[in-house]
Order: sequence, then C-alpha cells, then structure tokens
Amino acid sequence: MLLLGLVLALPGCRSAAPEPETVPEASLTETPETLTEQPDVSAELQRLEEEFDARVGVSAVDTGTGTTVEHRAQERFGFASTLKLFAAAELLRQVPVDQRDARVTWTQEDVRAAGYSPTAGQHVADGLTLAELAEAAVRESDNTAMNLVLRALGGPEGMERALADLGDSTTRVVDVEPGINDADLASGANTTTPRAFTANLRALLEPQNLREEDLALLLDWMTGNATGDALVRAGAPAGWVVTDKSGGAGGIRNDVAVVLPPGRDPVLVTILTEKRAPGAAYDDALVSRTAATVLSAFE
Repeated sequence: MLLLGLVLALPGCRSAAPEPETVPEASLTETPETLTEQPDVSAELQRLEEEFDARVGVSAVDTGTGTTVEHRAQERFGFASTLKLFAAAELLRQVPVDQRDARVTWTQEDVRAAGYSPTAGQHVADGLTLAELAEAAVRESDNTAMNLVLRALGGPEGMERALADLGDSTTRVVDVEPGINDADLASGANTTTPRAFTANLRALLEPQNLREEDLALLLDWMTGNATGDALVRAGAPAGWVVTDKSGGAGGIRNDVAVVLPPGRDPVLVTILTEKRAPGAAYDDALVSRTAATVLSAFE
C-alpha cells in the first residue's frame, strides 16, 4: 500500500458519566463474512474500565485484512483536540498549495480567548501562514491555530460539512477552542464515536479525498505530535511505527493513530476515554494499556 512507503520515509517516526445512547453507523468491515471472525478483547477492556473507573471506546481496523476490534464503538465521547487532525486534513483538502502561504494575523486577545497556544502566542506580531497554522494545530495542539484553521473552513459548521463529505454524519462540531472540550453527551455537541473517527481516518487514506503529497505532509505533522509518546505509541508492539493526534481535557483522554506493523498495511486506531467520576483527571496509562490490548489482537 502507498501509505507504507510514505510513513517509513517520514523523518522522526517512532515506535513503540451516564452511558450515552449508541449511534447507528455502517460497519468498517468490507464483507459480511468478516463480521464473524473479529477478535474480541471486550473482557480485557471492561477490566480496564473497572480499574480506572472510566468508559473506554475503541474502533480499530486492519486496512489490509479488514479485521476490526471494537468496544463501545457506537457510543458518544467528547473528541477534544483529536478534531485538530481532521481540521488540518480538511485545510489540505480545500486550500490549493499555492494559497497555503497566505499569511494570517491575530490579536493577543484571540490568544487569551483560545487558551493553550504555544506557537501562535509567539507570533502575534508577525502571524503565520495557513500551512504553518495547520501544522501547529497538529504538532503542538495549538488552540489559536485551530481556531484560525476553523475560520478558514467556515467555522464549526464548515467543519461538520467537511466531515459529512467524508461520510461522517455522526460527529457534532459546535464550538471553537476552548469550547471544543465541552462535550455534551445528551445533545451530542462536541462529540463523536470511535467508529466515526476511524472511518474518517480511513477515508483520508483514499486518493480521491487527500492527495498523496498532502497525506504525506499530514502524517509528517502527526509524527511530531508533542503529547503522543505516552499514549498509543507507548502501547504498540516493538518496531510498530505510530503517528497520532492526541486530545485531552478534564476526564477525557483520547488518541487517534495510524499504526504500521512492519511489512503490513496500516492499522487505524481510535481510542476515546472518559473518567466516570465528576472532576476526575484523565490518565495516559488508560490509553496506553488500551492500545496494548487492542493492538495485541493484530499481532
């Protein structure tokens, strides 16, 4: 598969509340026959949920074989900053290469309103290009950069339309940063399902959705995700290459990843977690141990 060469060529690749209603969605598997042969790690994941007093949602698919691993895959979770991956991808889809160097400026008040902005906060005077903003949103999870990318896409409504173009009728984008972290399971605001995000990731691998060079660029940004080492990457088997985009706020801790076992097609993984106790802080170990359980099913 094309993606194998793209990822291996990238610099810096490294290895290693009340229950919501479920959302009807199409299966990620391609044939009915495969549905009876899927690995089942639900018991292990339920034990992790009990240990961490959390809810865990998983959707993973081997793009070569169609094998899937799912747990609460159709339940809603807050997506937090994992949405930045899809916003950056959409900017690459929509904005031609010769227009990505357009310089964007903002104010110090924009930075204060957005919150965490390690890159944009240093460039209030001179601004950044659209491409640099998209990169900062993925690599650094920069909130101001995310808001400016969203503005270029037509705001939260434009982001929803973009996801719908990928076939996602589930994800509900209501706010900009920092409101993106305010998930409402009852209304669906700022939530998605693990299956929806994995399907979106799979759609981005298709050349009709994202050009080869833009996919390579997006994956390069994902290799530099500053907060990914303790998540899916930490739970991956030795020698498996992981590129990812994390997200976290309050009791929510998430990771969306493209995982490459040596010599095989990618495994796409979405892990969304939420602590049950109000006010509880998220735990990276819950994500890494979930990843270890899930990826073991693909060894």
